[in-house]
Amino acid sequence: MSNTNSTELPLWVQDREQVIANDEGVEWRDGTRPDYSHNDRVFQQERKYHHPEGSLEAIAHNLVRTFEMEASNKTNPQQWLSVVADKFRMSSNGGKEYTAKETAEQGTYNLFIGKNKHYNPEEETFKSSFETFHTAFPDGFLWEVMEVLSGPPNVTFKWRHWGTFKGNFKEYQPTGETIEMVGMSIARLTEDLKILSVEHYFNNSKFIKDLTAGGCPFHSQK
Repeated sequence: MSNTNSTELPLWVQDREQVIANDEGVEWRDGTRPDYSHNDRVFQQERKYHHPEGSLEAIAHNLVRTFEMEASNKTNPQQWLSVVADKFRMSSNGGKEYTAKETAEQGTYNLFIGKNKHYNPEEETFKSSFETFHTAFPDGFLWEVMEVLSGPPNVTFKWRHWGTFKGNFKEYQPTGETIEMVGMSIARLTEDLKILSVEHYFNNSKFIKDLTAGGCPFHSQK
């Protein structure tokens, strides 16, 4: 895997902050640019992998973080730089494929968490899901690439997602423990490194199970 000169790379596979700064005409969800400064400080302290600038790992890392930022904060998918909006599809564990529009409207938590006794995505909105998990993980539910297994146009990579359970998750009290998931994804890219489709594979029941395993429900407290 040879390195690529970062100055020659498209904006959407450079640092996420560069994408945020180039926002002329962007329809931000809350009317203003998102601020990831606190999350980024925590990320730098807790990350386990430091990939060389311009490596395939660094490119995949930047692309996915840009996509997550855009899906979470840009209301108009046509303004997402990281994907081909009209063709984009996303799925998890071989399940339903979602469009960019569905991702923008429902949010990734609601698309990837199966219905269970602790969380019902059918009853959640984009806003309610964001508030629920931002409360549980005030430092962010962070993400990084572990390893790239194959290069473009079909990029297969392993990743980890983690956060410290510092706030309430619905009726469950925080434990202060790190909640972590690992998984693998296959992203199909255009020649200029935009996402056409992405398939995620991970244990999507473990996340909620870990969140509710140690914290005590409020109603059980005296």
